[in-house]
Amino acid sequence: MTLVKESPPATRKARSTAPAAGKRRGRRENLAGYLFMSPWIAGFLLLTAGPMAASLYFAFTDYNLFTSPKWIGFDNFTRMFDDPRWQKSVEVTAKYVVIGTPLKLLLALGVALLLAQSRRGQAFYRAAFYAPSLIGASVSVAFVWRSMFSDDAVVDRTMSVFGVHAGGWVGNPDWILYCLVALTVWQFGAPMVIFLAGLKQVPRELYEAAEMDGAGPFRRFWNITLPMISPVLFFNVLLETIHSFQIFGSAYVVSNTSCGPADATLVYTCYLYQQGFKNAQMGFASAMAWMLLLGVALVTAVLFWSQKKWVHYDNDAEDTR
Repeated sequence: MTLVKESPPATRKARSTAPAAGKRRGRRENLAGYLFMSPWIAGFLLLTAGPMAASLYFAFTDYNLFTSPKWIGFDNFTRMFDDPRWQKSVEVTAKYVVIGTPLKLLLALGVALLLAQSRRGQAFYRAAFYAPSLIGASVSVAFVWRSMFSDDAVVDRTMSVFGVHAGGWVGNPDWILYCLVALTVWQFGAPMVIFLAGLKQVPRELYEAAEMDGAGPFRRFWNITLPMISPVLFFNVLLETIHSFQIFGSAYVVSNTSCGPADATLVYTCYLYQQGFKNAQMGFASAMAWMLLLGVALVTAVLFWSQKKWVHYDNDAEDTR
């Protein structure tokens, strides 16, 4: 027969109150966390979630900013598809995305490959190439860009030396969109830094082994560099594609607030701005905004689906062992 030693009353009381004290401490920590998060939560609800919910409602109404919204169902969306200027804005935006995004990423990757090599003044070159990304989206730079590409300006004079007489890109419907493409390509610094970080993670042993096997620079780039940085490449493609769909400031300023001669720079957001704030068609503009969101979501879904075919992660290599 064994005797069970009974715990003193003070010990039993301490054990019974320990879980309760832990719960109270956990509640206080959660409360402190919510208090620190409260500015962000308030900003999200008042400046993001609230306006999004309101715009979703306005998308199904006839609302001109001065009278009460009138429910009209899907009329704004049917009107949108029958609007030739809306179709033109989709065409211009798609052309800008298809041309500008690949050129920007190609230049960013090329410069990143050069900067990944050890050379004197490397830090200065990295800062110099990254600087346009910090100031490129400003209105002042867009004004400078418009002046540079105007008739008889520095770009026009330089092209004339080589026998190309464009007569100024800003006033030419065939050239002004490429002026915007040149501006976005010039801001290649952000993707360049991301590419550079990815290149630093490629093991040098792979290049050494390839060199011993007789692989040249192109083979090493195609068979080693690209597969190893494919996750970084996918991230840059996704991010820059979304940013390209959102272009507004540079198109609005470079075209002198007219969205281009003959609607040559009538990007989607510029037409949305015209409908919402110049024509006071806020219901129609809200419908356009949600259609843009759906379009970007569709492109994003396609990119995520396609990554299975060309993006290689470390766990993929482990699964094939």
